[in-house]
Amino acid sequence: MRLLLFLVAVIGLIHSAISAQASPGKFQKYKSLSRPSGAVELDDAVYEELTLKPRDYHVAVLLTAKEAKYGCQVCREFQSEWDLLAAAWNKASKPDMPRLILGTLDFSQGRGTFQKLMLQTAPILLFFPPTVGPNAKVDASPLRYDFAGSMSADQVYAWLGRNLPEGYRPPIVRPINYSRIIGSITVVLGAITLFTVTSPYTLPIIQSRNIWAAISLIAVLLFTSGHMFNHIRKVPYVAGDGKGGISYFAGGFSNQFGLESQIVAAVYAVLSFTTIVLAMKIPRIADRKSQQVSVIIWGLVLFGAYSFLLSIFRTKSGGYPLFLPPF
Repeated sequence: MRLLLFLVAVIGLIHSAISAQASPGKFQKYKSLSRPSGAVELDDAVYEELTLKPRDYHVAVLLTAKEAKYGCQVCREFQSEWDLLAAAWNKASKPDMPRLILGTLDFSQGRGTFQKLMLQTAPILLFFPPTVGPNAKVDASPLRYDFAGSMSADQVYAWLGRNLPEGYRPPIVRPINYSRIIGSITVVLGAITLFTVTSPYTLPIIQSRNIWAAISLIAVLLFTSGHMFNHIRKVPYVAGDGKGGISYFAGGFSNQFGLESQIVAAVYAVLSFTTIVLAMKIPRIADRKSQQVSVIIWGLVLFGAYSFLLSIFRTKSGGYPLFLPPF
């Protein structure tokens, strides 16, 4: 009886030792199933066999939902990047390459796996380290890639590289996009043709000093009135004054509203236009009496606009003592 028990124990130890070793042919089996154009297509049974312990190879599985009825736009966008990465890895063959199998498990083929892992979203990329061999990990729990950031194959490639042992990494080679090249050439030729045909009409406009002066003046008015400040600080357009009304001007020189900068730009524009008229247009008026009337009118406009600008300045700085009527 003791001899029988001893034999049973020995057989059990031998069976455990054999079970603790990964099947040497499993990696080659799935490596041969890898497609040159993408990852291995999995289902529930194949996923279980591929990730089953013990294993002496790495596994990266993309759990996705590509069909349109599932409404996963991110899955469809990333699938081409994943296939590009898998194709680059599957086409390479170097003796010092890490042993890695890349697979894709679609929800339509792997409902059981999704339910077993309690997954509610897709895509999800799981990386399984080996459990036996020189690169085995003590903690064989799968690592999960966070898709909150970049969706490019290069980012996933770098993440896999950080978790793989030392060895050859096949580069990702993107196919030449001939349609984009042809489209770009067509657009450039079309632009050249359009410019050639319309140049007799557009060149005088482009070379006009008055147009460039107007554009420069508008740009100066925008930037001196605080247009960039509004975009950088994301200021509100207007605000309440605390009494049920609307405040158009913010107190202090480090604050402003969106409408405030537009009002200031309009005042600057009136002052600039008035100055240009007084300096360039009025001296050309031949009739002396008309010239005098124009000077008085535009002088009053200049005086009123500057008075309003000073009133805005006093609103921004309550201690400012100077003003001009009527504001």
